[in-house]
Amino acid sequence: MKLYTYFRSSAAYRVRIALNLKGLDYEAVPVHLVRGGGEQKRPEYLALNPAGLLPSLEVGGQVLTQSLAIIEYLEETHPAPPLLPADPLCRARVRAIAQTIACDIHPINNLRVLQALVRDFGASDAQKNAWYRHWVETGLAAVEAMLANDPRTGRFCHGDAPGLADCCLVPQVFNAQRFACRTEHIPTVMRIAAECETIEAFRLAAPGNQPDAE
Repeated sequence: MKLYTYFRSSAAYRVRIALNLKGLDYEAVPVHLVRGGGEQKRPEYLALNPAGLLPSLEVGGQVLTQSLAIIEYLEETHPAPPLLPADPLCRARVRAIAQTIACDIHPINNLRVLQALVRDFGASDAQKNAWYRHWVETGLAAVEAMLANDPRTGRFCHGDAPGLADCCLVPQVFNAQRFACRTEHIPTVMRIAAECETIEAFRLAAPGNQPDAE
């Protein structure tokens, strides 16, 4: 498997964690999102992923895109250890937590959105960062409520083994800390993120441990 990745891409970070949790070997192919206007915009990468986004996973002669779709593929083809619970209601809960991060919080704070705020709408750096912090802080507050108010939360987002929701949670917490977001209002989120960091699969996937880290 060949993973097109960037060390600080949250979406690629999720997939790196999932690959590590499942013990799967892969070749990392760095795609720099900033250098030269963004290598993801080059024709050779757009031929793989027309959206010009990361990550992409090349496997079996096919190219998979969208981080959650890739992780679900890994779950179906390499079911052990599982990243989703067996019970349908519990699976729906885990997917809801993951999608709250991957579909609600992350897209409006993606690099291309932040760049557009400055380039097309004249936002200052202070305004751009305030935008980022607002949506991350309010979004993670919703995740906190989902976790803190449900007895199915354990050491991790669901029970005592890491899963799909944790793959999404840790990269979002990393970015929250990078942009100096408030975190005192999300103690359960922070506790689970710290628990994840004790696991080698998460540590190896961290941005600072990637071959293209800067």
